[in-house]
Amino acid sequence: MLLTISTTHRPATDLGYLLAKHPGRLQRFETSAGPAYVGYPRADDERCTVALVLDVDPVGLARGRNIAEDFTLGQYVNDRPYAASSLLSVALGKVFRSALGGRSKDRPELTGTPLPLEVRVPVLRGTPELCERLFAPLGWAVEAKPLPLDPDRPEWGDAPYADLTLTGELTLSAALSHLYVLLPVLDNAKHYWISTDEVDKLVRAGAGWLATHPARDLITRRYLKRKGSLVHEAKARLAEEIESLVDDGAHVLDEDAELPVAAEQKTPLAARRREAILAVLKEKGAVKVADLGCGGGALLLDLFADHAFREILGADVSTRALEIAERRLKLERRGDLERERITLVQTALTYTDDRLKGFDAAVLMEVVEHVDPPRLPALAHAVFGHAAPSTVVMTTPNAEYNVRYEGMADGAVRHHDHRFEWDRAAFAAWCAEQGARYGYDVAITGIGDEDGEVGSPTQMAVFSKGAAA
Repeated sequence: MLLTISTTHRPATDLGYLLAKHPGRLQRFETSAGPAYVGYPRADDERCTVALVLDVDPVGLARGRNIAEDFTLGQYVNDRPYAASSLLSVALGKVFRSALGGRSKDRPELTGTPLPLEVRVPVLRGTPELCERLFAPLGWAVEAKPLPLDPDRPEWGDAPYADLTLTGELTLSAALSHLYVLLPVLDNAKHYWISTDEVDKLVRAGAGWLATHPARDLITRRYLKRKGSLVHEAKARLAEEIESLVDDGAHVLDEDAELPVAAEQKTPLAARRREAILAVLKEKGAVKVADLGCGGGALLLDLFADHAFREILGADVSTRALEIAERRLKLERRGDLERERITLVQTALTYTDDRLKGFDAAVLMEVVEHVDPPRLPALAHAVFGHAAPSTVVMTTPNAEYNVRYEGMADGAVRHHDHRFEWDRAAFAAWCAEQGARYGYDVAITGIGDEDGEVGSPTQMAVFSKGAAA
């Protein structure tokens, strides 16, 4: 049973310090399933790869009756020694305990720094579709290849296993927590007795991401082996986490709260963005509007307050964000006619979704910078090609303006989840390319106080149907 983690961070051998495992020697650790070994197939300044190998003792597992299979000889004939499962998750938690907890004696400054990571699990239970559903919302690029039942007999089809590769820029502790929780979820057959301790373990390991995951309920059910009382307890505790985030107010819902203070402004930049977007929608005569990537619902509140907008859709990949939006809108207190004006849906904007079609206008307010650049063509196709509203309004930070924020380091981005930030020329070029491809005219303006040298803090593009495709 094998798992590898690689990085190209410079120097890449910092990975050894973060894991507290020396690249120069092979180390052995005892686990309940058998010995686990940690070694480094490669360790130099350019690339470092650590391998965790779990040598499962099948006889010991059978004696312990820790395997639940649905056929008579399942205790003795099974895939436990070969396919990644809760056994590997337990080994990972024991061997990399300090890194999983975000601690490093030798490199404490790197524990909170996103690193370029590649994770490989050559054999695990689960379909490519399930791997994508579980890992993609967490910021991973997912490559999951189905494994054949027999390479020499392709007509037999695929086995219920996949070869999984994850790539992304995440902190090492976040990456380990994702694996620690989701490997047993993919396997869906924990090897040990499930008790209330497992709820604590799940909530603790999933802190900061599980409550917001769009497949949260699926993860909770499979992790807890569908034990009804434990699943109910876990959902309640995750709901409390969401509740605490709601109580934090603007610090949760408004990215600009994280920014250093620029020049004094009478109106916050977030409010000025919404004012500018509403002005465009009014000018275009839009009455059916989709807020794509609606987050906690700040723009939805403004749209809902204006009865000129007769049909409103809020869409987001995060169920947590949608729950916050629903609470802010106070939909449970509205009358039937009011509630019928607005719909909230969970969806990923990098996939086509027929529910997003049929609107006069769509808004992407501070959304595009949260998408990994390789996924931008998919977003453009889903919004401009498939949903294809008459008007699309898009806002995004102007990277050139960042130098005007006091205390903001060179090259930094405005929010920890931004995958990139465009300067004005790059934004204009991308918008022109999409306009030409999908048949939109494009007009670009700035939002916020304009600086003669670096422009405005926010840049806005208005796409209008009419150009030749």
